[in-house]
Amino acid sequence: MSRKIRGQPRVLVVDDEPDLLELLELTLSRMGLDAIPATSVGEAIRLLEKEPFDLCLTDMRLPDGEGLRVVEHINAHGLDIPVAVITAFGSTANAVAALKAGAFDYLSKPVALEQLRALVKQALKVPESPQPPSSYQLLGESPAMQQVHSLIERLARSQAPVFIHGDSGSGKELAARMIHAGGLRAEMPFIAVNCGAIPENLMESEFFGYKRGAFTGAEADRDGFFQAANGGTLFLDEVADLPLAMQVKLLRVIQEKKVREVGSTQEEPIDVRIISATHKKLEGLVEAGEFRQDLYYRLHVIELPMPALREMREDIAPIANAILAKFSRGTAAKLDPEALAALEQYPFPGNVRELENILERGLSLAADPLRITAEDLHLTPVPEETDPSLPAGDKWPLQDYLDRVERQAINEALERTRFNRTAAAKLLGITFRAMRYRMERLGIK
Repeated sequence: MSRKIRGQPRVLVVDDEPDLLELLELTLSRMGLDAIPATSVGEAIRLLEKEPFDLCLTDMRLPDGEGLRVVEHINAHGLDIPVAVITAFGSTANAVAALKAGAFDYLSKPVALEQLRALVKQALKVPESPQPPSSYQLLGESPAMQQVHSLIERLARSQAPVFIHGDSGSGKELAARMIHAGGLRAEMPFIAVNCGAIPENLMESEFFGYKRGAFTGAEADRDGFFQAANGGTLFLDEVADLPLAMQVKLLRVIQEKKVREVGSTQEEPIDVRIISATHKKLEGLVEAGEFRQDLYYRLHVIELPMPALREMREDIAPIANAILAKFSRGTAAKLDPEALAALEQYPFPGNVRELENILERGLSLAADPLRITAEDLHLTPVPEETDPSLPAGDKWPLQDYLDRVERQAINEALERTRFNRTAAAKLLGITFRAMRYRMERLGIK
């Protein structure tokens, strides 16, 4: 990556996970920013002492200490640098400590790129890059996608709550934005919230806002998501991750159409359309007592199912070409026939989001920037799901059986930690390096 390009805002990125560091650098560079990496607290402080920066993003856990030391160094030396921290999923204490130490915001792992871009734009007041119209619509002409478009058109004319269900990466938020853009609220705000990325003790203040002095650190009145979306649409992504206590409060707001800020004795009327989404099966969570039935019926008025990419293989070529056009910035990069054939055979467990990541990485690593080969894509076989009730005959050959057991254990650990490899390794009782080796050996993406 080029450094010190005149006029580019400079971002210090502090993280010791090579994959995440590379992802952050690629994302920031495509926003027109100059990302400078550091892999430890010491390296970050040395860079801060001798180079100017416009923004700092730092992980909380680093090999030589806590990322809070970076935050404290910036504040102690009066550096005019907004700093945001990256915390492990569910690490509420770390997020609160970072905000108290002077961080202006935080990101939860796994890092959602849309949330990252929004945070960076807020910190640097970076204008949104113009994108082709295809970025704002669901591509594809397969029967499954035609059905989605038809339903979106009808839902846009309605004001009823919509529940979008589909695998991760299948375009649930994009579908929600299309519903909003095609309806009467199009000129009003669309606020997207990842319910799984907000620490539980901050949820009420984030959703409903707070009054000055409501708690330590509340130095001024602040609106919540509902106030920000007033008159428009509030999109609750991964709504299944809401804790039960928050589900009760959300249900009351939806029923009463009123919000009470934390620290206030008054309720204020609110007018928002709720669109919710999750990749989980809400019916099963209701039966298990993990999701309130009354809230389920409030949200699940009209369902919009999103097809997986593997269910519309005829759309892979046009979607891939549109993504390449966006990433290559007019250089007319193309997939060669073998690369396209490989994509059309790939099962895409991560759907369109995974296709975007594959093509962005392939474009960055290709020897010829105008021609993407199958080798540039670095596709690895996706293992089939392991049947937990294997018959005895499937225990031989022994290595195959052990590989299946190990693969299942790793996949379950990744699922439980929301695909945070560091946390999954800790859960399994192995080192991050051992985790990465096992994933590569077993072909786990």
